[in-house]
Amino acid sequence: MLAVFGAVAAAQPLPLAPDKAFRFDARALNPQAIEARFSIVDGYYLYRDRMHFSVEPASVPATVATLPPGKTKEDPFFGRVETYRGQVIINIALKDTVPGQKVVIVAESQGCADVGICYPVQTQRVTVSLPAANVAPTRPDQPPRKLWFE
Repeated sequence: MLAVFGAVAAAQPLPLAPDKAFRFDARALNPQAIEARFSIVDGYYLYRDRMHFSVEPASVPATVATLPPGKTKEDPFFGRVETYRGQVIINIALKDTVPGQKVVIVAESQGCADVGICYPVQTQRVTVSLPAANVAPTRPDQPPRKLWFE
């Protein structure tokens, strides 16, 4: 009997660390706008109402991030909730910034794995350099474009 239990336990993958299950990143769209993004591994989900954002330094005021609607789920832990799977993008507006300034985007979130494991609230930080007012943002997965006269 113990050998069967061991074989079943060995077949269950170990849960991912929260920073691997819920990868957080952010980029500047312009000196007044940040795009924050969670990439969520298959089999995991984040709770919409447990997601909060702030900006450091505190001298850079930010508007409350508008979260997109999630999918409704009847959750065994929290009842009827909205969740995100796959990817979620949140736009954060900044005020009184200086082009070229560095800011830290702080994301608090909580999520679970479909296998019945929930994580405590996690805090993740990403430093973002704000571009000059007339510079287009680049994506990390795309190399910068060269101009025709270079």
